[in-house]
Amino acid sequence: MTTVKNLNSRHLAAGAFAGVLALALSACGADAVQSEETPASGDGASEAPASASGTLAGAGASSQEKAMNGWIATATSTLPDLTVTYEAVGSGGGREQFLGGGVQFAGTDAALKPEEKEAAVERCYGGEAIQLPLYISPIAVAYNLPSVDADHLNMSAETIAKIFNGDITKWNDDAIAAENDGIDLPDLDIIPVNRSDESGTTENFTEYLHAAAGDAWPHDPSGDWPRSGTQSGNGTSGVIDTVNQTEGAITYADASRAEGLGTVALKVGEEYVPFSAEAAAAVVDASPRAEDATASNIVVELDRNTTAAGAYPLVLISYSVACSVYETEADATNVKAFLTYVASEEGQAVAAQPDVAGSAPISANLRSEVQSAIDSISVVK
Repeated sequence: MTTVKNLNSRHLAAGAFAGVLALALSACGADAVQSEETPASGDGASEAPASASGTLAGAGASSQEKAMNGWIATATSTLPDLTVTYEAVGSGGGREQFLGGGVQFAGTDAALKPEEKEAAVERCYGGEAIQLPLYISPIAVAYNLPSVDADHLNMSAETIAKIFNGDITKWNDDAIAAENDGIDLPDLDIIPVNRSDESGTTENFTEYLHAAAGDAWPHDPSGDWPRSGTQSGNGTSGVIDTVNQTEGAITYADASRAEGLGTVALKVGEEYVPFSAEAAAAVVDASPRAEDATASNIVVELDRNTTAAGAYPLVLISYSVACSVYETEADATNVKAFLTYVASEEGQAVAAQPDVAGSAPISANLRSEVQSAIDSISVVK
């Protein structure tokens, strides 16, 4: 769990946490995070309600964990009386806790399903769940090949699909070699590692393969891994730990967690594009809204088949989910205050720092839409 008041998070040692905080604040500038007595001003600034206090509980996507650590740590300057906690239990677990009333907000790498939207009406006291795209990040295809002297291997969606479907089993397979001329690939077994828990990252990954790999991926998109008998790990930390400990292993995970591993540059059109925040933002900007998107359900339909130059189509958009109506004034105020900070220019800059999460900040236009949705949160009458 990550908290505002307790900097001894189980996910970050005290020194590392302080370093993250210093980096974030220096990047945002002296005026980036201000106190209630000296509220920020300007288009990208946030002004938290003075009455935000007590505790605010969230849970969900592990992809957001590093960003959430940064947001919670730096929000103390703007929200000194509010203690925020976030449990990285996975997208499915977060949605379940939110709909069950266990937390006030959730993080999810996949938009709510129709039945979850229906359940949210009762949970939200006759209102609805609002979905806000506040964390945008590439998903890295990351591998452990210490003998390969290259930061990236090039792969098409078809090649990646065949690896994770068990059809390509050796690193020196002709299909991989053909896309990586001049690189000495080892005669080593490939060990694909997938998430064991229901995961929005898995849903985004399988959605990409379903859209871009053709017949090489004979499975529908799903938050549950479609094949049995595979090597797996629980949560982002689980798959990354497994790959770090296993030569020849390969997985998919939020790019912020791939440090120290080799990563795949995806074939987009006729070029190969490594992941980056800029490449992730490019595909989001090129993608339309979902058919059922509304002013409060700001859901993006990612274009996985884009050929736009410099775009990286294996991207996750992790949504913050909250109620449009809460039972108490305290819950409504606290949710609005914290999400306003997360959506603000300074909040997004914190998460964008390479040593925090390296995410892609939302655009000014999207921020305006998100803030309008946050401002609409009210209390049951």
